[in-house]
Amino acid sequence: MSAVEPGQVRRVGIVGAGVIGTGWALHYLRMGFHVDVYDPAPRAYDDLRKAVDRVWPLLERLGLRPGAARDRVGFHPDLAAAVGPAEMVQENAPEDGPVKRGVIAAIDRATRPDVIIASSTSGFPMTMLQDECTHPERCVVGHPFNPPYLIPLVEVVGGEKSDPAAVDWLMAFYATAGKRPLRLSRELPGFVADRLQEAMWREALHMIAEGEATVQEIDASIAYGPGLRWAQMGPCLTFHLAGGDGGIAHMLDHFGPALLEPWTRLTAPPLTSTLRQRLLDGCLSQARGRSVADLERLRDEFLAELLQLTGRYAVDPGAGEETAAC
Repeated sequence: MSAVEPGQVRRVGIVGAGVIGTGWALHYLRMGFHVDVYDPAPRAYDDLRKAVDRVWPLLERLGLRPGAARDRVGFHPDLAAAVGPAEMVQENAPEDGPVKRGVIAAIDRATRPDVIIASSTSGFPMTMLQDECTHPERCVVGHPFNPPYLIPLVEVVGGEKSDPAAVDWLMAFYATAGKRPLRLSRELPGFVADRLQEAMWREALHMIAEGEATVQEIDASIAYGPGLRWAQMGPCLTFHLAGGDGGIAHMLDHFGPALLEPWTRLTAPPLTSTLRQRLLDGCLSQARGRSVADLERLRDEFLAELLQLTGRYAVDPGAGEETAAC
């Protein structure tokens, strides 16, 4: 599909330097790539340079690939200059369907036909995003998680016009570039991880709206409970252990009837001014005067150490037969 083998890529184009685009740029710099960036926002370059200065010491502690250098990033005034020389492009435009579709079409026009275009969309199907492209076969979703320079997972899935070889190439590229790519078995709105996150988020909003739980209670219940287990195994394997020697079969037989209890609410509650204020007050209370930048630094330090810890004790929840049920 691509003229360049996944492990031979040396130059990456980044379109959109917001939170996710900047995170991708940091990751690719750490992996030893030359990174070309385009973003029309006036402050984009300054914000990117500040992020590099802030995060680079952490990336050095985690380990740099050969060729990694904080100055191997170029900021370009127009899209074509950023993506024209690229051997792979990561699109990070705002999460607005028509906007992303137009940006991907512009990248399609400005790059060689054999260059893979990966979209960081967090929910839009590639079938819709590739609709205006002359070469839609090379367009694939590569959905990361924030911050991309620390969280390994990337969900990969093509659209109706995507060449399976392009999906194969992107999977191999992410793997060689230090990510943990997850090839989804089918195209679905919101993909897999965001669907699971959204289900929990809706439940949290309902409990806050109804006065059943506070922001602090909800965050603590995950951070000091299931979240610790999920970092190593994920929810399905965690439930497998909950069944004791009988495993998931015993767990389902024993707790299965409880699935009929009306504990959850799967539709989102109205985002009223009261609910919004409760969320705002709860989050600011937990922040305890710390800025977002302070909390980001704290998060990054935690994730860096957690990655090293899970690497030592990982049970590799993504391994095994991909088509097997949970």
